Amino acid sequence: MEKDIGKISKNEKTDIVVRVDDFGGNVGVTIREFVTGADGGYSGFTKSGTRIPASEFGKFKELINSINEEDLVSEIEGTSESAGEPDKEQETL
Repeated sequence: MEKDIGKISKNEKTDIVVRVDDFGGNVGVTIREFVTGADGGYSGFTKSGTRIPASEFGKFKELINSINEEDLVSEIEGTSESAGEPDKEQETL
C-alpha cells in the first residue's frame, strides 16, 4: 500500500514527498526527498528523510500541531537564511 499525500518544493530539483506506506508489514508515514535529474541524471528518492511508524503518528501530529506559525516567521527573519545561507536544520530532513 502506497498513498502519496503531497509534496513541498525544496528547490528547483528537489521535492519533499509525504506518503503513507507499508514497509516490511509496518504501516507508517514516510517523508523523503525526491530529486529530478537533468539530462538523464538520477531521478528518484534519496536516502534523506524519515519514517514515522503508525503507532507514533499521533505523537508526531501533536508535535507538529504544537508549532506556532508566528514563531516560524520570527525565526526565519532572524536566521542566516535571510542572508542567502540555507538553514542547517532544513537541510537534514
